[in-house]
Amino acid sequence: MEFKKIVAGMSASYSQTITDSDVKSFSGISGDKNPIHMDEKYASVSRYKKRIVHGLLPCSFFSALFGTKLPGEGCVYASQSIKFLRPIYIGDTVTASVIVKSLDHQKHNIHFETICKVENKVVINGEACIFVPPTKKNLVN
Repeated sequence: MEFKKIVAGMSASYSQTITDSDVKSFSGISGDKNPIHMDEKYASVSRYKKRIVHGLLPCSFFSALFGTKLPGEGCVYASQSIKFLRPIYIGDTVTASVIVKSLDHQKHNIHFETICKVENKVVINGEACIFVPPTKKNLVN
């Protein structure tokens, strides 16, 4: 989407049910083999009583939203703050949303609120700053 067409309040969302396979794949990609994510027996005696999803797995949904929906192709992360408020379990359906808070027209940056919910409860929140190239023509051969 063109930078000039983006206004405060615009939003995009993505939902996905997290599977055991997702957790194992993320563990392999990230190198995070923490048993709280990988070992049911270990997790059963933790404060969570069962395996929890890596927090950054659902946060990656924000990146998907930025790169494909709002603002879209060519944008680049400048920053992201994250607060993990509740655990996410295998089998939970996570809805990630990004909401435009403000735009910096000089720097071509967009500031977003970022939220993940499970069953209408906020599990992750934060803020992101995304750089949008002045024109897409510069990105295409």
